[in-house]
Amino acid sequence: MKKSNEYAVIDLGSNSFHMIIARIINGATQIIYKNKKNIHLATGLDENNLLSESSIKRGIECLELFAERLNGFPPENVRIVATYTLRVASNRNKFLKAAAKILPYPIEIISGQEEARLVYLGTMTAEPTSSIDTKFVIDIGGGSTEIAIGKGNDLKPIIVASRPMGCVTFNKRFFPQHKIDVASFQRAKLAAEQQIETMISTIKKQNITIAFGTSGTIKSIHHILLDLGVSDGIITPKRLDDLVSYVLDFETFDDITYPSLSDERKQVFVSGLAIFCGVFNALGLNSLQYSSNALREGVLYELIGGPNYRDIRQTTAESLSKHYNIDQRHAMQVVKTAKYFFLQWKEQAQIDIPICVESILYWAALLHEVGLKINFSSVHKHSSYILQNSNLPGFNEEQQLLLSTLVRYHRKSINIEAFPYFSLFEFKHIISLLQILRLSILINNQRSTEINLNAFRLKLVKDKLTKMTFEIDTTFVESNKLILLDLEQEQKYWQAINDWSLSIILL
Repeated sequence: MKKSNEYAVIDLGSNSFHMIIARIINGATQIIYKNKKNIHLATGLDENNLLSESSIKRGIECLELFAERLNGFPPENVRIVATYTLRVASNRNKFLKAAAKILPYPIEIISGQEEARLVYLGTMTAEPTSSIDTKFVIDIGGGSTEIAIGKGNDLKPIIVASRPMGCVTFNKRFFPQHKIDVASFQRAKLAAEQQIETMISTIKKQNITIAFGTSGTIKSIHHILLDLGVSDGIITPKRLDDLVSYVLDFETFDDITYPSLSDERKQVFVSGLAIFCGVFNALGLNSLQYSSNALREGVLYELIGGPNYRDIRQTTAESLSKHYNIDQRHAMQVVKTAKYFFLQWKEQAQIDIPICVESILYWAALLHEVGLKINFSSVHKHSSYILQNSNLPGFNEEQQLLLSTLVRYHRKSINIEAFPYFSLFEFKHIISLLQILRLSILINNQRSTEINLNAFRLKLVKDKLTKMTFEIDTTFVESNKLILLDLEQEQKYWQAINDWSLSIILL
């Protein structure tokens, strides 16, 4: 039975895996299920960022449990995101392939900046603030720490950052024996300050008026303050200093005796506390309150489609096109052409392509000239580099890589062997999108005011998606001879690739 009114989000963190399930009742979102498993995935990373077999096994066993609860969920109601450890693991494809055998849903690896954006979104959808506030959010995870700053009621932050410091990784680095001493704590704290030193001035200039902290470390600090009799649990410099003094009186992690601190959390609390102190003190924060909402809630908000929600990726693409002064009229004509050809392709291919993949084709059409400011001769390379290395809110790592790859090969020769590996997208879909993109850009090379798309018909050779026939009205060619020359050159590029062919027929 399909659970069309239920939505699930899984967060594959470096310390723990979380799953939340919500349902929509009369337009309201209700959380009906939560599950958390401490996996300590980041402990399995060696100096070469290889993830150990035991860590992979723990993660997969957890996903087997989650998969039972997800039985019956339609794919569009489930989103799985992975953070720091799977971002950096050099053998992450081993984990992803094993997970694919258990879960019929894709795992999205998101960038640190995208993680920070989603943490901010999740926090701001829950915490009442003033429209004049400048809001600061920090999330200390197992492998990385995310920071975001926003203003007023806007759910989109103005600053996002991620730093490779987390309670699990700092544990391995500064507290390998799980012993507590002042020198180790100070080294960890200083290392945290060093990680954000280039941001300190910028952040202070924002004049933060309210600060929030999310996830395990800050939740634990909040609850320990309650244990100590602080009725509101708000973190202030004095309260934080006192807490650090109390903690440093213990000799080992296991000796810590605060009622709210579980045995599991004890093993990573001291390192997380050191990171938090380093950031809190370096930024000169006056107070910070704990928020129970974080990454998962931000992902859920977008998955369900919050009030007046608009796909953030579309906003990102439009913003980027304006930032790089793209010729909007030309770009939109290429997008229109891509839509025209894709519809013809889809009717003949009779293959279901996820709407996200189709959208990436149109974003590639819109953004293929972002690198034109550098120079024209290698615009495809420059545009690809910009798209691969920019912060693109809303895009997960593979979506951004696919966008960059399509743009990289939108003109000139194509090196199929250089294509990156994708776990979320099928290779045959990628190739078809690339062919459509190249043709869409090519017939708009003259940048004419309006091109008659009805003069073109794209036909697939039976059972061969990579073989196309391109029919063109003769009357159109008579007044646009350069397009025919460009298409003949394009034929040569296709001929160089095994199993590709482009036939041109004048009607």
